[in-house]
Amino acid sequence: MTLLLSLTSRSLQSLLDPTADPPRTLFDAPSFVSDELGLRGMSLDVDMLTGWSAEDMDTFRHRSDQAGCPCLVLVEPTALAFGDADESVRSAAADRLTRLAGAASRLGCNAVSIPVSIPKDDQPALLQAIAALQSSLLSIERQELNLLLTAAPGVTDESDGLSELIKEVGGFRIGALPTYGDPISPEDPIEHIKRLAPYAGAIHLRCEGFKRGGAHIGIDLAAGLDAARAVGYQSNIAIDYVGAGDPAKDIAKALKILQAAIDAE
Repeated sequence: MTLLLSLTSRSLQSLLDPTADPPRTLFDAPSFVSDELGLRGMSLDVDMLTGWSAEDMDTFRHRSDQAGCPCLVLVEPTALAFGDADESVRSAAADRLTRLAGAASRLGCNAVSIPVSIPKDDQPALLQAIAALQSSLLSIERQELNLLLTAAPGVTDESDGLSELIKEVGGFRIGALPTYGDPISPEDPIEHIKRLAPYAGAIHLRCEGFKRGGAHIGIDLAAGLDAARAVGYQSNIAIDYVGAGDPAKDIAKALKILQAAIDAE
């Protein structure tokens, strides 16, 4: 396997304008990502699909296939409370995951990612979360999807807690989606990636834009990629642009940095 460089859909949010002439919508993103940026896949943020019908999802999948830019991961940004003491809350979290998995399957994704909220130092909550995730994973596996857990405040905000949860849930279709530069995690970002990359089905690299001199405003992007490769990771790495500049220009700069790091191997 080789590294696949992709993009999160929210990276393009400021470029989308349905009132423009012609309109620029999320449906145009796959061809833009492929043709203009040279990237070959997307992590699709589910909150950008508000109001979409099944037909809209089919249209997006068709356009993604045509552009050679598939939707790889459906990303849920809101933590699901699988560790809540209230059974109705845990049930709502499971129902949400079921709906996400259905959408991910329809969009042609190979994975759905969720943050899992579990209070620290609460063993009953941890055990409840493990059991609930194991139950949900059965239906996800039947759809040939992978479940990727992301950091959330509590047990999963550090790599040890997240990796232990993955191991306790068990199975071949559960893993992690760590973010290099994740503001939720208190850990050193390099160590965070190194510890979670062995469990990762995808990795997001947080890009905060660039200074006038060309340096990245945030942490070293190439170092994040190198940290993943140092522990044998060879899969999907998505640029997650959160800056305030021109997304197209800044993403192109980030891509140049990452490609140079790959070529320097």
